[in-house]
Amino acid sequence: MQPLIDNARTFGQRPEEFAKLAEGQSPQVLFITCSDSRVVPALITGARPGQLFELRTAGNIVPPHTSQHPTSEAATIEYAVEVLGVRDIVVCGHSHCGAVGALVRGDDLTAVPAVRDWLAHATPRPAGQAEDPEVAMGVQAHVLTQLLRLRSYPCVERQLAEGQLGLHAWYYEVHTGAVRAHRPQTDTFESL
Repeated sequence: MQPLIDNARTFGQRPEEFAKLAEGQSPQVLFITCSDSRVVPALITGARPGQLFELRTAGNIVPPHTSQHPTSEAATIEYAVEVLGVRDIVVCGHSHCGAVGALVRGDDLTAVPAVRDWLAHATPRPAGQAEDPEVAMGVQAHVLTQLLRLRSYPCVERQLAEGQLGLHAWYYEVHTGAVRAHRPQTDTFESL
């Protein structure tokens, strides 16, 4: 913890670099990814403060949209699209994902009921090879499922119909730093 505290103490010593951020934000991209500490959206994309609006959830899950029971995820998506006017949404999964790995392997999650219940939103269960530590196939299928789920959000559906929004599926390899994007024409994840 001490290195983080030391950095936080010196971080604000250049106020001129941050003054413009007080005027508001206008990110062009909503970046939905896993809470995993090895996935750092600004590091992956090179984004500076104010350029990415982030939504991080265990397993980069986008829960089903329901107006009867709004979620913080739905509120974040709606705010990004309707208020901030993002023009693109990236759903980025990653190799070695514990959440997707647990789903692929069918792990017993009774000891962590909140995790178990959250991962139930990932249906259908991603396919993949249980012995693969990268769970690449499972993560990639899971990312595409989350992208489809995004399409059911009214604000996303409306902006897509108007041609005002782009959706992107990415796969990040934590062990190499490589990023692959889904190409609908070939239904494969290829290097950016």
